[in-house]
Amino acid sequence: MIMRTNRQLVIGTVASTILVAGCVAKSKYEALEAENRQLQTENRQMHQQVATQSAQINAEKAQVGRLQGAIKYTVDSDLLFSPGSWEMKKSGKQVIARLAAKLAPTQQNKLLVNGYTDNAPIGPELKKKGITSNEELSQKRAESVMEFLISQQVKPDLVSAHGYGDANPVAPNTTAKGRAKNRRVELTLGGPAS
Repeated sequence: MIMRTNRQLVIGTVASTILVAGCVAKSKYEALEAENRQLQTENRQMHQQVATQSAQINAEKAQVGRLQGAIKYTVDSDLLFSPGSWEMKKSGKQVIARLAAKLAPTQQNKLLVNGYTDNAPIGPELKKKGITSNEELSQKRAESVMEFLISQQVKPDLVSAHGYGDANPVAPNTTAKGRAKNRRVELTLGGPAS
């Protein structure tokens, strides 16, 4: 009877050890399975990020191709400058820096920076700074963009700036929307340098 009880005790101990070992293995397996699911999710997210970044790079390359094919790239002056100013805003510098980064390494053509304004008269603040006409303001803005391009490694001998004031409007100056379209800087790729 004692032997039978001891045998049952030994069998019970072995059985509980196997059962506990089975539980540990199962919980470890479940933890590994959860970790695997997490890694798969992270892997999918990384693939999506890479695909998105690749699409952005391809879009930027296409934009450069369109720029060279179309010859002209127009930037809204309101993006580049604060009203009544010719100093470039941070957002404007970012736009022009991206363009310069694509253009500068292989630049062989002349780049013309043309500034335009709407037909609104020059305000008193600009007059205090010596700007008396829209043509002068557009010239200052074109020069500001040109100087920034040069600071971004565009070849100084292949870039020039000219301000046209309110000449050559692309929209009627009778509405705020039209005037906003007319306040612009056009970057035009000319022929190869001679």
